[in-house]
Amino acid sequence: MHTTVGIIGGGPAGLLLARLLHRAGVDSVVLESRDRAYVERRQRAGILEQGTVDVLRAVGAGARLDREGLVHDGIELRFDGRAHRLDFPALTGGRRVTVYAQTEVVKDLVALQLAEGGPLLFEAEVHAVDGADTDRPAIRYTHEGREQTLTCDYVVGCDGFHGIARTAVPEHLRTTYERTYPYSWLGILAEAPPVYDELIYAHSPRGFALASMRTPAVSRLYLQVPNGTDPADWPDERVWDELDARFALDSAPGWRLKRGPVTQKAVLPMRSWVTEPMRHGRLFLAGDAAHIVPPTGAKGLNLAVADVVVLARALAHRAGTGSDELLEAYSDTCLRRVWRAEHFSYAMTTTLHADPAQSPFDTRLQLAQLERIATSPHAAAELADNYTGLPMG
Repeated sequence: MHTTVGIIGGGPAGLLLARLLHRAGVDSVVLESRDRAYVERRQRAGILEQGTVDVLRAVGAGARLDREGLVHDGIELRFDGRAHRLDFPALTGGRRVTVYAQTEVVKDLVALQLAEGGPLLFEAEVHAVDGADTDRPAIRYTHEGREQTLTCDYVVGCDGFHGIARTAVPEHLRTTYERTYPYSWLGILAEAPPVYDELIYAHSPRGFALASMRTPAVSRLYLQVPNGTDPADWPDERVWDELDARFALDSAPGWRLKRGPVTQKAVLPMRSWVTEPMRHGRLFLAGDAAHIVPPTGAKGLNLAVADVVVLARALAHRAGTGSDELLEAYSDTCLRRVWRAEHFSYAMTTTLHADPAQSPFDTRLQLAQLERIATSPHAAAELADNYTGLPMG
């Protein structure tokens, strides 16, 4: 086969890019190594920035999102035994976020692609990208037991941190920036209605906790735990008791989460990571293939969306004008937003989590920053502006 844009990875970034290109009249082929069932049940992010919601609506993937997504006008910060709510629309001029799981975004985009888009091949394992610095790169992959080659005008790697695309950028041309954190998240899904209609971020001497949701009947909850934690060491009752302890309020000593059956439990490591550049010749990297943020700031999926919006615009500009100007600027354009999101996610993470090695002085600095956010409209607006999403491109 030959196509204009070969897309490696059928997650939200690859599928949205294919959809944007289809609407711009640019043909593409999506190669996904997993089967459809696996792709549509991967549990990942659940917070969509205002700009991400707008893009999904614009490409025709907003109907179910608008019916089932949970619109949030703010978050609650809990620290020092107190609670403080941030009102996003008031602080940002109307922007808000929506809770709608990545699994549901993927289902919507897969359905659209299969109904009216270009080829989407599941169980197509990519082995290599050849000739990224030529005018006819090629993707070598196996599908239905046969080794095949897809030649392209451009290749886009949307295949995540462990994918093959990034390795096509020569190692001596890549620079990697990385920070690992001395804690992880224990995340659970529970058949229990949320007790609050917005997210709760808790700073506690016992460690960080986050109360989120997937639907009005399903809660998504997280606890800070040491790296290397085995989920089996956290039976359900222990998880619920620890969550209640970390969310405790001096003004409401009887405050408790609603409990229910825990259906999923996993430990998620925390990492900040960026590789530069995001382009090599006719190969472009997007999403987790180029950058990872700790989940505290809810930026991962939204950064991937911003990447492919910038790239789709550049590819459509190339098709319409013959100019490579926007394609050549792709990496620099995306990295400006990436590093802003990296800083925000780092700040949220280090302000809200208890580092095992931190001193009482460090804890007082965290509380001072949280107090500043709670009492200063300027500090609150800065957090709200970043959380609801900066302009794409």
